[in-house]
Amino acid sequence: MQQSLAHVALVVRDYDEAIDFYTRKLGFVLVEDSYQPAQDKRWVVVAPPGSHGTSLLLARASAPEQLPFVGNQAGGRVFLFLRTDDFWRDYHRMAAAGVQFVRAPSVEVYGTVAVFEDLYGNHWDLLQYSAG
Repeated sequence: MQQSLAHVALVVRDYDEAIDFYTRKLGFVLVEDSYQPAQDKRWVVVAPPGSHGTSLLLARASAPEQLPFVGNQAGGRVFLFLRTDDFWRDYHRMAAAGVQFVRAPSVEVYGTVAVFEDLYGNHWDLLQYSAG
C-alpha cells in the first residue's frame, strides 16, 4: 500500500487576499483556481516552488461558525512547516516582502528555523534541516 497527503485545507477569509499573500510574499505557485458552481465556492490550490508533495487548499470560511478558525487552526501553535534548501535566502526574501517573523532564526540540532505568521496569524516554521 502507498498513500500520501495530497492537500492540507487552510481556512481563509478571502480567496484573492490569500492567493496574493501566498504567491507574492511566500513565493508559492498557484496550482489551480477553479469555480465550483454546485457549491458556490472556488477550488484554490497553492504549493511551494519546486514542490511535488502536499499542497495547500485555500478554503474560504463559508459559514459563521468557521470564521473564528481563520488564523487559529492550531490554537496558536506552529501549524505548518515550510522546508527550504536555503534558509537564509528565503528568510531574507520573505522578510523583505513583509512577512512577519515572530521568532528569530536559530540554529538547532536538527537545522535552522524561524517562526513566521501568515496573513491571518497562523504560525509556520521556515526550516532547513541539517545535513545528515
